[in-house]
Amino acid sequence: MDGVAYFLKVMPKNVKVSLGNRSYSIEIGTGLLGGLGARCRKLKLGTSCLLVSDATVFSLYGRAACKSLEKSGFSVSTAVVPAGERSKSSEMLLSLYTAALMAGLDRKSFVVALGGGVVGDLAGYLAATFLRGIPYVQVPTTLLAMVDSSVGGKTGINLPQGKNLVGAFHQPAHVLADLSTLATLPVRELRAGLAEVVKYGVIRDAVLFRRLEARAEDLANGDVSVLGPIIARCCEIKADVVARDEREGGLRAILNFGHTLGHAVEQATGYRRYLHGEAVALGMVFAARVSVATAGMKAADAARVEALLSRLGLPVRYPRLAWQKLRGAMTVDKKSAGGMPRFVLARSMGKVGWNCDVPETVLRRIWKRG
Repeated sequence: MDGVAYFLKVMPKNVKVSLGNRSYSIEIGTGLLGGLGARCRKLKLGTSCLLVSDATVFSLYGRAACKSLEKSGFSVSTAVVPAGERSKSSEMLLSLYTAALMAGLDRKSFVVALGGGVVGDLAGYLAATFLRGIPYVQVPTTLLAMVDSSVGGKTGINLPQGKNLVGAFHQPAHVLADLSTLATLPVRELRAGLAEVVKYGVIRDAVLFRRLEARAEDLANGDVSVLGPIIARCCEIKADVVARDEREGGLRAILNFGHTLGHAVEQATGYRRYLHGEAVALGMVFAARVSVATAGMKAADAARVEALLSRLGLPVRYPRLAWQKLRGAMTVDKKSAGGMPRFVLARSMGKVGWNCDVPETVLRRIWKRG
């Protein structure tokens, strides 16, 4: 059986996030968007909804999503924000509150987040806070959102001082990941999402990491027959971690591998130079090198991380940024404690520790070594 036939046979797949009465499913497959309305009707979410999307995604999939919802009897209003990280702002959130009020949303209404991580975080925070919380459905259309940001209930916005500093835990009622939407994803965006895929191999699954190494070129080229099962595996890992530690009191922190420096790079470059996944790739290279210096990771494994990221078309060379600027950004990162950044570090492939303190001299030396 060839790859495409295998993919079509095993998909769609449902991955459950087990959180008691807040449990939900991640539905993964092709051609799912047309069934969005029927799924929401089955979930009994309400009678009206506000669909939030960005301008790019809405032009591609907004009409199909709205048609599906309306066909199932929902009253649908829409709010479209500019594409890009800068929409995760307090100003944009306020505009969505206004849109929700104008749409007549009440506690028998829900929100649909159609788009990538920015839309999911923003619309999720709208749902978490409007009328003190209403349901929402995640419909991720980017690889990064499918494997990471749409799952787990983290919602929020950025402040000028740093990323995701304001937000709430608010689990979605359902995640519908239609892999067909990846066909219109720009290559750069696809490869940025692969950074988060690599992360799962490093933190939890050495076998997955080897699969990524074996199929790196297919992944970088967006081969959906290869991507499908890997996306499902990433969702299984995240679902298990979230079920064990919903609010990041311990284990869930492992999902931040590469993010301490990655967020600092994003902030220091004004969210313009790097996509989130690209910054995380740089952060993972840094974290792997720190892991070799302080956590016992083999240098050969750190080299594997860097080599795989490079094969996937992701940046692995540090930008020309002053260490003090990055260090200042890490101070206000939500993972820091007492101004000291905390790192997720790998002991070996698939095994990591979290909340790791690293001597300042080590951090500076590894960054300056480039």
